[in-house]
Amino acid sequence: MARRAVGAGNVGHGGPIVEGNWGYPVRTMTHPVAPVWKVACGLALLIGAASGSLTAQARPDALVPALRAGGLVLVMRHASSPREVPTPEQARPDNTTPERQLDEAGRQGATAMGNALRSLRVPLGAIFTSPTYRAVETVRMARFEKPVLVKELGDGGHSMTGITPAMAAWLTKKAAEVPQSGNTLVVTHQPNLSRAFPDWGASVADGETVVLRPDGAGGFAVVGRIAIGEWPTLPVPGR
Repeated sequence: MARRAVGAGNVGHGGPIVEGNWGYPVRTMTHPVAPVWKVACGLALLIGAASGSLTAQARPDALVPALRAGGLVLVMRHASSPREVPTPEQARPDNTTPERQLDEAGRQGATAMGNALRSLRVPLGAIFTSPTYRAVETVRMARFEKPVLVKELGDGGHSMTGITPAMAAWLTKKAAEVPQSGNTLVVTHQPNLSRAFPDWGASVADGETVVLRPDGAGGFAVVGRIAIGEWPTLPVPGR
């Protein structure tokens, strides 16, 4: 579909935001491509400073006060999705390409997660998502508002085989940025997580959220992990 500019490029790095599939804004990649050695060196420095530790993590229920306070980055793998591309008969009406889409467990899990975050009064500020259908469907089923589609969070159009150092660097940098308001949510894919966070990215399950605390100096700490099915079980303060 035709794309139109919907705002100045003022989040993350990249070009202007344009309207893409499903009516959500998409970040275009119009910035000059850096030499490969610079990208690789920059990524190595970022990962070295911000790979995070998996030790001393809080239990999911113990994370609720920190989540309500804001200032965290929630890095999420999209909800459950079969690896097979649906047939035209199986594809949802707006999945016209078609692409992989969520199964029923993924749809229900995303909906329950969104309801839980609202019940817990966890504030979300910026929301960034892969432009793939299954990632956007995760955001939509959770009813998260005003997501920005970011190509660096996607599959590169190569069925998850085209994750580049620049894509991993974008994700690593975003994980280390202190949110301007609330908590930042980032929805992406397992290969992106593996490339950006080699210490733990490969172990993130479908729909799981890794909770990060940026330190304001280019690094972050892993403070906990929450499976998609755990969100509805977290205690609501005051109940």
